[in-house]
Amino acid sequence: MKTYIGVDLGGTNVRVARVDADGNVLEVLKDATEAQKGPKQILDKIEHMIRSLQDHEKCEGIGLGIPGPIDTKAGKIIVSNNLPDLVGYPIADHFKEIFHKPVFMDNDVNVAGLGEAIQGAGKGVEFVYYLTVSTGVGGAPVFQGKVIAGAHGHAGEVGNLILDPNRTARNGLNPGAVENEMSGPALMRKAKEVLGVEIAHAGELFDLAKNGNEQAALLCDRFVEDFSQLLSSIALTCNPDLFVLGGGVMQSSDAFLKQVEARFQEKVFPGMRGTRFVKAALAEPGLVGAAMLPMAQLR
Repeated sequence: MKTYIGVDLGGTNVRVARVDADGNVLEVLKDATEAQKGPKQILDKIEHMIRSLQDHEKCEGIGLGIPGPIDTKAGKIIVSNNLPDLVGYPIADHFKEIFHKPVFMDNDVNVAGLGEAIQGAGKGVEFVYYLTVSTGVGGAPVFQGKVIAGAHGHAGEVGNLILDPNRTARNGLNPGAVENEMSGPALMRKAKEVLGVEIAHAGELFDLAKNGNEQAALLCDRFVEDFSQLLSSIALTCNPDLFVLGGGVMQSSDAFLKQVEARFQEKVFPGMRGTRFVKAALAEPGLVGAAMLPMAQLR
């Protein structure tokens, strides 16, 4: 069976894996990124990790998943807070020259979405829209096993969509941007502002609402409304067969997903009410998805 190499590069850690065509992770290596030591240190480390994989030379190609906007055609990072020294560096070409294999890269949400679409909860579905609600909010449209990147590589960057232009602009995003209203940190911020309590994660807000805190219940209802608005906007734009929902906030989905689905039905055309919603299934969507990049592109 054909095998592929997946690289999950973050600001703190880098992981490299050998994955087969069925999405089975055969081997994983992990190390600290040490981003402060500059691009050569990072790229040399990744090269060494790839060479340390068993039978790496027999792998068909290499895929890299990296946070932030990526120029998928040029194989470069456009913007990165965690890896600033790699911005604009021809990463894909660098590894092509070293390993003489096809190399592809995309942002971490897109590769996770690709992994879920090909090998996870969306397997066998023609048009999957992957959405993650976690520290940030991001999306990935995957059609017939390939991520739709768009003209500038920003397709699916729904975190900056405007839910309500009358809300506050934060973190360099639009006023009322999805990420500043629905992400885990956003819910933690609202709990502090409205309830005057510090919570460790978004799930505690849903627990407070369940236990009868009226202000928490109102915040959760606002979240449900925002979530349904986001999903209906995506659906009315590209009409996927299936939404795959991942990220840390989805760990509390029992507290809100049914309500989100009900309000979604109210906001879309009757013919769209059969759109399905499932939770993400893969334990390692980033690694699997990165490895699936070359498989998807080389078909």
